[in-house]
Amino acid sequence: MNGLEAITSSPVLTCIDPITDPLWLRLLERQESSVFHSPDWLRVLRDTYGLQMRAYVLLDGMDEPCAGMPFCQIEDLRGKHLSSLPFSDYCDPFASDMAQWQLLVDKLLAERCPINLRCVHNSIPLSDKHFKVTKQAMWHMTDLRADVDDLWSQMHPSARRATKKAERDGVVVKIAESEDTLRAFFEMYLRLRKQKYGLIAQPYAFFQNIWRQFVEKQKGQLLVAYYGGELIAGIFFLQWKDSFCYKFNASKPEHLSHRPNNLLLWEGMKYAHAAGYQFLDFGLSDLDQEGLLRYKRQYATTEKTISFLQYRPVEALNTQEQQMRALLPKLTDLFTSEEVPDSVTEKAGEELYRFFA
Repeated sequence: MNGLEAITSSPVLTCIDPITDPLWLRLLERQESSVFHSPDWLRVLRDTYGLQMRAYVLLDGMDEPCAGMPFCQIEDLRGKHLSSLPFSDYCDPFASDMAQWQLLVDKLLAERCPINLRCVHNSIPLSDKHFKVTKQAMWHMTDLRADVDDLWSQMHPSARRATKKAERDGVVVKIAESEDTLRAFFEMYLRLRKQKYGLIAQPYAFFQNIWRQFVEKQKGQLLVAYYGGELIAGIFFLQWKDSFCYKFNASKPEHLSHRPNNLLLWEGMKYAHAAGYQFLDFGLSDLDQEGLLRYKRQYATTEKTISFLQYRPVEALNTQEQQMRALLPKLTDLFTSEEVPDSVTEKAGEELYRFFA
């Protein structure tokens, strides 16, 4: 094959294991990829939920990856459906035009089952008439390429005041070094979701797998805040390419007056800046989380909409899916009641959270 033939030949579609196939990493290096595309994140999902990860990849005439899309097939009490990807803030497909997108998605459409996507950077799937927007959320990012003094001055004045208050009150920020601290953070996270939002938490195994795939590989940090020797807040950051990604946050309501979350975030920004990361990715915020949106907007320099897209081969829900959709909110309300011990709420997350995919 001469050079002209290599350039003009049609792309070839192949299905790979994105966790182990080097083709996937080569594609990620060339694209605007996120931590949710990374093999380490895919291992977390696989190891926690037993999900089988796959990706469709387009190869150009030189057998180099030029487009791609990760996905997994889920079969449970609701029936069969495909997701790209479950339990991920967003996971844009890599497609530069509608032709590439069509080659990637046609194989999934042929499965004739529901397909769920979350897009923030790539708008091409939004113009595909097979898919409908079922929900929207917000994504925030901070550009870290300024010097530290400029980063400080760009923050909202209320964020700067809160950070200074935390320092005056004696709040101390440390990097978690053991799974004992991870467990304490998880219990705080579980309690916050239960009390404030009426939601169950992901299984503790999910956080353990994040610790093993990211923290132990020096690709992530859990920053925790102490007041008077008591752990009162924490933020879990994950690293990917040039981005420092804010993934989980938890704090104790009775200590919020000390503003630990503001100090945690500022220390995280300084850490990321010193390590050479160019962006702080704040991930997903639901539109009804007004307090969280205000908090992130105090620091963010960019805001975009995350679109939840769904394809359904038929509009009507099957009987199993109807029953599960009606049952899950009732079970969530039951297991997040204040009368229910946290240990039972935790067990509910272990058994039920997979059905929120």
